[in-house]
Amino acid sequence: MSLQLGADAANSVAEPSNFLRRPDIRIVLVDSGPLLALFNRTDHWHDRVAIWLQMNPQAKLITTWPVVTEVCAMLARRIHNEAALDFLRWAQRGAISCDAPVQATLATVLQISVRFASLPFDLADASIAEAASRLKIRHILSVDSDFDVYRDPAGEALMNVLRA
Repeated sequence: MSLQLGADAANSVAEPSNFLRRPDIRIVLVDSGPLLALFNRTDHWHDRVAIWLQMNPQAKLITTWPVVTEVCAMLARRIHNEAALDFLRWAQRGAISCDAPVQATLATVLQISVRFASLPFDLADASIAEAASRLKIRHILSVDSDFDVYRDPAGEALMNVLRA
């Protein structure tokens, strides 16, 4: 996939804001929103996600199977089956890794979902929160404000690099 940026995005690169280059970020968990935006040029987050990825090539991207499932379903429904296939090809080329759940993942996802039951239920979000806790990853890439509310078991907030 080649990234094409609009005029607004090109101007953003000329005047980088604090979200663009973060050399200290090595591993980032990615939610479905940025992936949907990346594969849909009409999405208003497309340019910002594309620029962040271009400015942070050192960041290893990891996601979860619920996110992959959600992205494929939404790309196929909103755009075309080919968009979902493009996403899978991109992932297969190593652009993103998919975390393998462990035996306790489902129980932890359920605990997280119950703990944050005041939010709309979202299996993909809960899987990202679970993986962040289990893998001890603090940085996430999301367009979702729900991650402003999620906390790990120690009460620490995740750091959303796209919205920072």
